[in-house]
Amino acid sequence: MLAFLGFSVQRAWQGFWRNAAMSLAATATMTLMLMLLAGFWVVQAGLLAGLDFAEQKVQVVADLVDDTPQTAISDLERQLTAMPEVRTVDYVSKEEALQRFRDSRAAQGQSDLTTFLAQNPLPASLEVSLWRASDYAPVAELLRGDKNVKRVTNIADLAARITTISEFLRTGGVVLLGIVGAIVLFIIINTIRLAVLGRAEEIEVMRLVGASDAFIRWPFVFEGALVGLLGAVLTLSVLGAASDPLSRMMVDFFQILPIRVGTISRDVAVLVLGTGLGLGVLGAWVSVRTYLIR
Repeated sequence: MLAFLGFSVQRAWQGFWRNAAMSLAATATMTLMLMLLAGFWVVQAGLLAGLDFAEQKVQVVADLVDDTPQTAISDLERQLTAMPEVRTVDYVSKEEALQRFRDSRAAQGQSDLTTFLAQNPLPASLEVSLWRASDYAPVAELLRGDKNVKRVTNIADLAARITTISEFLRTGGVVLLGIVGAIVLFIIINTIRLAVLGRAEEIEVMRLVGASDAFIRWPFVFEGALVGLLGAVLTLSVLGAASDPLSRMMVDFFQILPIRVGTISRDVAVLVLGTGLGLGVLGAWVSVRTYLIR
């Protein structure tokens, strides 16, 4: 078995360089297709991270009744924190709310009119951050049922719009990724098929002398794997060389989103290597199998 594998790998290496023009064309095609796939995946990852970031900024704000006891506020905070839909709960006192209002007026270059008020009119509140915008309803229901809550900000429409957009982009991203993957597979299979057809006489001679299908097929499969591996290495080399200028261009974008560049680099490397080897092997297998069953 090991001898057969060694022979197949040797034949694949010889076949790759014996038909260098077709092999290099297949490798170049593989590289371009993998770059397209990797670029689309990075864009999709950025969009999904942006959606998650936007969803996590959705807050349910509950204004509290004046003079609500601290024990009641703490109890309500514990109830909210225990809910799986809630990410964080922040208490904003009347004084902090007033200071925020003053800072906002100052940032807009407007006069602070609160100095003419006899007392602070702003209520204390709880700001509840959610994991998903669609988690709004149960949190709002709990808050409205508490006697110490005077008013709950209605974000039902906002939550519905964000949820709709999020589902559309997630579903659309998966569909488009599948379409791109299918196109890449089709192009790679046909490119490798051209390389196989270019060696039709060699295959026919091997069949005439009694070579088994496995004896004919496996060198081509390893050759396809070699094409995929070389294409993946070239793709990663190009992406690595372009990573610094691309990072500088997108640094502001990545700063505001919860994206870890190291994680993206690892995922892209796994995607490119796995897809390159998989497409090379599958393309060669399908191409040779189609020829052998004639």
